[in-house]
Amino acid sequence: MTINRWWHAAIATALAACSALVVWSADAAADVTLGLGAVALFAASWLLLAPRAVEGNLASRWLRVALVATTLLGCIADPNFAFFQCFAHPLAWVLSSSKARGVAWSSAVAIAVGAGFIIGGPFSGQWIGSSLLTAALSLAFSIAFGLWISHIAELGEERQRLLDELRATQEELVAVSREAGIAAERERLARDIHDTVAQDLTGLVMLAEQARRTTDAAARDALLAQVADGARNALEETRALVAASAPASLDAGLAAAIERVAARFSRDTGIAVTVQADAAASVDRDAEVVLLRCTQEALTNIRRHSGASSAHVELEGATLRIRDDGHGFDPASPTAGVGLAGMRDRARLAGGSLTVKSDESGTVVTVTLPALTPPALTLPTVSPAKEPTA
Repeated sequence: MTINRWWHAAIATALAACSALVVWSADAAADVTLGLGAVALFAASWLLLAPRAVEGNLASRWLRVALVATTLLGCIADPNFAFFQCFAHPLAWVLSSSKARGVAWSSAVAIAVGAGFIIGGPFSGQWIGSSLLTAALSLAFSIAFGLWISHIAELGEERQRLLDELRATQEELVAVSREAGIAAERERLARDIHDTVAQDLTGLVMLAEQARRTTDAAARDALLAQVADGARNALEETRALVAASAPASLDAGLAAAIERVAARFSRDTGIAVTVQADAAASVDRDAEVVLLRCTQEALTNIRRHSGASSAHVELEGATLRIRDDGHGFDPASPTAGVGLAGMRDRARLAGGSLTVKSDESGTVVTVTLPALTPPALTLPTVSPAKEPTA
C-alpha cells in the first residue's frame, strides 16, 4: 500500500496533538524539549521518506525505524505521548510487506511505549507493571486489528482479481460472440446469395448462350427479353438482401410466389413444372422465406443435374415436396455443390428437417417445418333457456 493524502492529514493531526499534549502536561522543560524533538524527528522523517515509501521498500523501513524512535522518545518525555500509538500501530502495518513484518513492527512500537513509560516514569514495581500491561494490551489490540484489516484487504484484492478475471472473460465472450455472429451472418448471406442471385445469374448465362447460338431473330429477341426479365429479378433480390428483408416476391403469399418461380423456371428451361400449393399454409414469414428458397434451390438442382423433363412442386401446410422424373443420384454420396447442404441448413435453423429420396425413376426432396399452432378458440358457454312455467 502506498501513502495517500489521508495519511498526510492523519500524521499532521497526530503530531499536532502530541505537541500540544507535551507542552500542556510535561513537568520539566527538558521533557518538553525531548517531546517536541521527537515530534520534529518524525515530521522530518515523514517529509523526507513518505513520498517514496511503498510497503516493504527501504524508505518504508527507515520510516518505521523513525516511528519506533519517535514513540520511545515521546513516551520518555511524557506518558501522554502514548496517544501517538493510535497512528503508529496502523502505520507500521501499512508500511510492512507481510503479516509477520506487521506483527514485528507493531510489537516494536508497543515495546517502545512500555520502555518509554519505564524510562521516563518512577522506577516502582507498580509503575513498571502498569506500563507493561498497557504495552501488552496495546500490542494485543494492534495485532488483532492489523490481522483483521489485512484479512479484509486480502479479500478485497482477491475480489478485485476475480472481478478482473470475470471482466476479461466477459470481454472474451463478447469477442467470441461477435465473431460467431459475423460468421453466422456470412453463412446466411452466402446461402441467400447462392439461392437467389447465383441462381438468377446461372439462368442468365444459359439464356445468353442460347441467344448467342440461335439464328432466328424472333427467338433471339424472346431470349433477350427473358434475360432482361431475369436481370430485373436478380436486381430485385439483391436489393432485398441489402435491405435485410424478406423477398419482395412473397408479398402476394407463399403459394403465389412458388407458382411464379415454377412458371419462370419452365419458361427458361423448357422443363414442365406443375404446382399444387396450399394458399393457406400455416407458417410464419421466416418459414415462408425458407420454403421459397428451398423451392428455388431444388429447381436449380433439377436444371443442373437431373436431366428431368418434368417436375412437381407440392406445398401442404408446412411441408414442401419437389419431385422430378430425372435419372436420380445416390444421396449418400458426397457432392461438390452446396445446394443440398444449404437447404438442409436452412431447414435446420428454422427448426425443421430435409429428406432426400432418389433412384433411377427420379428424386423427391421433402422439407418439413414446424407449423404455427393457431390460438385456441374459446366459445362462450350458453346456458339452456328455461321453459316458461304456467
